[in-house]
Amino acid sequence: MKDRIRLLYEGRSKRATRFRYGLLIFDAVSILFFLATATLPLTPWVLAADAVIALVILLDLLARLWIAPNRLRHLRQFYVLVDILVLLSLLAAPFLGQGLTILRLLRALRLVHSYHLLRDLRRDSLLFRQHEDTVISAVNLLVFIFAMTALVFVLRGQETGLGSYVDALYFTVATLTTTGFGDITMTTPPGRLLAVVIMVVGVGLFLRLARAIFSPAKVRYKCPGCGLLKHDPDAIHCKHCGAELKIETEGAD
Repeated sequence: MKDRIRLLYEGRSKRATRFRYGLLIFDAVSILFFLATATLPLTPWVLAADAVIALVILLDLLARLWIAPNRLRHLRQFYVLVDILVLLSLLAAPFLGQGLTILRLLRALRLVHSYHLLRDLRRDSLLFRQHEDTVISAVNLLVFIFAMTALVFVLRGQETGLGSYVDALYFTVATLTTTGFGDITMTTPPGRLLAVVIMVVGVGLFLRLARAIFSPAKVRYKCPGCGLLKHDPDAIHCKHCGAELKIETEGAD
C-alpha cells in the first residue's frame, strides 16, 4: 500500500501524472474558493465546503508524511508548515469565526513547491518547455501578491482605507509597482515595514519575470563538464567549458 501511494506521488506512469495534475487542480480550486469567500460570512455551506477541503488537505498531508524518507525533515519544510496553518484555520473557523479565514490564502504558496509537477510539465508540454522560466516567474509573482495581500488584510488594524480584501489587493499591487497613489496608506510601523518588504521583494520578482520574457530563450541541459544548466537551443558545445553537448530537440517542423 505504501509503495502504491509513493508511486502516485513520485512515479512517472500516466496514472501518477493524472493524480498529480488532479492535486494541482484541487490546489487552484481551493485557492479560488478561499479568494471568493474571504470576506463572506461563515454560512453553513461555506463551513461544509471548508470541511471537505480540510479533509483533502489532511489526507494529502498524511500521505506525504507516510511516504517521506525523513518525516521530521519533511515536517520542517515551509510548504508543509503552510498547509498545517491553513488546516488549523479551517478547523478553527466554526469556533473563532471569520478572524483566521484570510490565512487560508497562504495555500497559494503550495503552488511554488510542485517539483514533481514541473517534471511532468517538462515531459508533457512543449509550450511549458519553451517558456518554463516565464511560467515559473509568473507563478512566483502571483503567489507573492496573494500571500502579501493576505498579510496586509490580516494586519490592516488601524491602517487607513483598508476595508476589504480588494482594498488590500489594490494596495499590494500599487506598492509592488511603486506607483503609490496614496489613497490607501500604512500608518503604523508594522504596516510600513510590510510595505517595504512588498516593494523590495516584489520589484525583484517583477524584474525576474520581465527578464524571463524578454531575454533570449534558453534550454535546460546539464553540461557533463562544468554543470552549466542553461544553453542556447542550438548549442553543440558549452560556452563555459567547451564540452560537447547532446541537447534533445523536437525535430524539424
